[in-house]
Amino acid sequence: MKIEFLLNGETVCVEGDTPTRTLLEYLRETRGLTGTKEGCNEGDCGACSVMVTDGDGAKALNACILFLPQLHGKSIRTVEGLAAPDGTLHPVQSEMIDHHGSQCGFCTPGFIMSMAAAHQNGDTNHDDTLAGNLCRCTGYAPIIRAAEAAEKQAKPKHLKADKPTKTQTLQSQNAFVPKSSDELADWYVENPTATLIGGATDVGLWVNKDLAELSPVAFVGQIEDLRGIEVSDGRMAIGASVTLSQLHTAVAKKYPSLAELIRRYGSTQVRNAATIGGNIANGSPIGDSPPALIALGAQLYLRRGDDFRNMALEDFFIAYGEQDRRDGEFVIGIAIPDQPDNLRCYKISKRFDQDISALCGCFNITRTGEKITDARIAFGGMAATPKRATAVETALIGQPWTQDTITTAMAKFAQDYQPISDARASATYRAQTAQNLLQRYFDETQGHATNVLEVAP
Repeated sequence: MKIEFLLNGETVCVEGDTPTRTLLEYLRETRGLTGTKEGCNEGDCGACSVMVTDGDGAKALNACILFLPQLHGKSIRTVEGLAAPDGTLHPVQSEMIDHHGSQCGFCTPGFIMSMAAAHQNGDTNHDDTLAGNLCRCTGYAPIIRAAEAAEKQAKPKHLKADKPTKTQTLQSQNAFVPKSSDELADWYVENPTATLIGGATDVGLWVNKDLAELSPVAFVGQIEDLRGIEVSDGRMAIGASVTLSQLHTAVAKKYPSLAELIRRYGSTQVRNAATIGGNIANGSPIGDSPPALIALGAQLYLRRGDDFRNMALEDFFIAYGEQDRRDGEFVIGIAIPDQPDNLRCYKISKRFDQDISALCGCFNITRTGEKITDARIAFGGMAATPKRATAVETALIGQPWTQDTITTAMAKFAQDYQPISDARASATYRAQTAQNLLQRYFDETQGHATNVLEVAP
């Protein structure tokens, strides 16, 4: 396998390497580019952040959970290659110096690269773009001031050369990088035990933390026909390789509560890599997107060879670690039917940013006048799979939209869920919080402020 990409403006060819070798390892051990740091090695701290440019533009990504085949045809910038060829610093570098934005310096290259990617995109929401970069020495105030000071400065001209190149399908004995879903379908039927890798935000931890040796593998992130979002025929169709960042943009106006949930999904670096297909296909009971999509009545589309089928998303999850997916079958996308925006999503976690949900509740309740005519409620973190609250839904449908109805329905959660206790929350906490979230939904419709970001003493 011959992987080609640009590294700090230089064409690089990597041959004969293991397909699950990370970019971080390659940069530090092969290229001697040690400015990119190894911190958590699981995509949480941002010390390894680099800027990757492809057909979707520039983005910050975690090098520690990014495998080399994922970079085929792309352009990578590390902190060593951010300044201009004549030595002129990037605006975010010079402003970090002027605003004293660094203490011990270990995390600084990662901050710089996240800030540079945001600068390249004109993104001035610095609290979001830097939520995935952790500093243990100092407050974030001087770093934010540096990012703000760089906002109006021009994009460096030398970064315009970071353009993706046209690539062909890559294949070796133990790895495959297809360009179309047809290629993947044929290969996967022949290799049904293979691991499919989208953004590697989950699989990367299998390699780094569990020391898993994966073979064969297929990297599906460059399959063009799985990367689209199309609104037509009364639905929004979303390809499996669409990233969470792309999904956030697509749903922001139509379903703002879903967009806010996605904003709290990992960090900017993680959202730039993680795919909606991967978030569904791994079957996690605490994945954040399935409860929202189930509440919206999403359909899931799968393919095996030349056979296609679809199902309601909630039917895909059978039991813990078990999904309705045949050998050699893969997720090709989802479709959300067009509907009024009654969706509210509530992510409950110990930290506001970049944390796994203790539970995630999504409510989509339709009213005609003051009568409830439909209800779709789904939770993650309350059962072995993402699961609908059918008893609660039944208690709501046909009833008036009143506090008495809500109080009666809250008691039905015990029929739908028997949560467990673990490191994130106790069973009692989960059960009580699920009831409270239905109350919160009702309170919001009555005009009461419930968001912790909006409520003030």
